[in-house]
Amino acid sequence: MTIDNTGFSKLKPFQKINFFPGIHCIARKDQLSNNLKRLKRRFPESYDFFPETFTLPAEYNELKAYFMKEVRTKKVVIVKPQASCQGKGIYLTDNIRNIPENSRCVVQKYLTRPYLLDGLKFDLRIYVLLASCSPSLKIYLFDDGLARFATETYKNPDMSNMTDMYMHLTNYAINKDSPNFVFNASANDHNVGHKRSIKALFKDLKNRGHDIHTLWAEIKKLIIKTFCSVHPVLNQNYKSHLFTKNRSDACFQVFGY
Repeated sequence: MTIDNTGFSKLKPFQKINFFPGIHCIARKDQLSNNLKRLKRRFPESYDFFPETFTLPAEYNELKAYFMKEVRTKKVVIVKPQASCQGKGIYLTDNIRNIPENSRCVVQKYLTRPYLLDGLKFDLRIYVLLASCSPSLKIYLFDDGLARFATETYKNPDMSNMTDMYMHLTNYAINKDSPNFVFNASANDHNVGHKRSIKALFKDLKNRGHDIHTLWAEIKKLIIKTFCSVHPVLNQNYKSHLFTKNRSDACFQVFGY
């Protein structure tokens, strides 16, 4: 079900909707980037968990200055459309001339030394329920999720591999088309293939000597800080659309972090 701005006023006392007004402040890459950077300017030590980021076209001059700084140091960035998903339109480049000045995108410093398992990049997809944003945030974190693996052995980006998205991206929508992709054929085997459960991954990491409890605690902090960066916008939108309802539980939404 979709709902427009007038639809919230029609909610019955017993109804809830799986959508928050103004949710683009966290769901769109450009708006999330701007909100995170706003908090980073005020709390630089608390918001140091994301790489240098530029929202185009507004910050194209800042991006140009980034490329010109220490010109002898090679800089690789990852370019992402501001409102796309599933890895669509993403590319790597080490030349600002490959990024049109009027692009509507988010450009980030590419992290060239990721932690690898079996030589592959991977990321985590963690599910978070936002149950309330007014008057305060109410967030629930699912204790499992997905680990998504790239399908080509990782190498530092250079001219020979910079366009190999099977190497540099972990999106399932991209890697499922790779000839190397291994599907998990059994619901009982959570540690097989290029899409695994987080619990299976954490068991593997623990066997390799990593502190899983500290890792999970740091992930929780990151999620909370991200929601804190957008809470004022969410709270204002919620109140403006549901001010006549006197309810704090009219909306809920599940996010994949």
